[in-house]
Amino acid sequence: MTEIEQVTVAGGGVLGSQIAYQCAFKGKNVTVYDIGDDAVTAAKKRIKELRAAYKRDMKATDEQFDAGLERISFATDLGEAVRNADLVIEAIPEKPSIKHGFYRSLAKAAPEKTIFASNSSTYVPSTFAEDTGRPDKFLNMHFANQIWRMNTAEIMGTDQTDPSVYDQIVSFARQIGMVPIQLHKEQPGYVLNTLLMPLMGAAGMLWAHDVADPYTIDKTWMIATGAPKGPFGFYDMVGLRTAYNILCQRQNDNPQARPLLDKLKAMIDQGKLGEETGQGFYHYPDPDYRDAEFLKS
Repeated sequence: MTEIEQVTVAGGGVLGSQIAYQCAFKGKNVTVYDIGDDAVTAAKKRIKELRAAYKRDMKATDEQFDAGLERISFATDLGEAVRNADLVIEAIPEKPSIKHGFYRSLAKAAPEKTIFASNSSTYVPSTFAEDTGRPDKFLNMHFANQIWRMNTAEIMGTDQTDPSVYDQIVSFARQIGMVPIQLHKEQPGYVLNTLLMPLMGAAGMLWAHDVADPYTIDKTWMIATGAPKGPFGFYDMVGLRTAYNILCQRQNDNPQARPLLDKLKAMIDQGKLGEETGQGFYHYPDPDYRDAEFLKS
């Protein structure tokens, strides 16, 4: 079994940047691929901004953080980005047309040895397996936002995934500090989103239909369950764009969900994307739900 040392992360968005840095922090050589110079510049900025979080949550020194940065390179040419890759982790937008096209291009560019893993939140791996040209070396590996803290890696193969490849990705997940969550069959939403999205959807419906405001809904959940944040805190953590895309997949044919989707879209259009932009349902880095008085007022 070949050790995975050369990792390419396709997509330098919020989660792609986190995946790339976590791999580098744990000693892997990483190339971040994105479609243009502006996207690469944004990815570099996101990665550098992780310093405070790693120092706070991982007790990393500046020297350790800088060592991780030195193991990351960037590319806008797919062939160059995957030339030596042992593993490509795909973290591009959750749009099937984009993913189908990407995997067809990747299949032509990547060496025969390369394993492909999708971080898709919504789509099971069999959706894109044939596009890869190597369904035996393809599976999903899904990370939660803030992966250095929320360190699960949900691993889902298809009936075509080589068991030895699956085991290799389980081992890799441990190497980069994740807890491997091994799924025995394909499940849209994996374990985490299968549990989380109904909660967020129900909370969103209460808000969209004017039953209660987000703070009241979150306080209710936090007081009654002892949870450290409520469903609208999760909206901000997951990111409103991601939550909106997932809810569109699940609720687009439900007319009762239209007010929720419209309200979320309005917030996205205003740039209120959650923790990523410093404002969503709360303001960051110090959201009200972390205030000791939040549950009392």
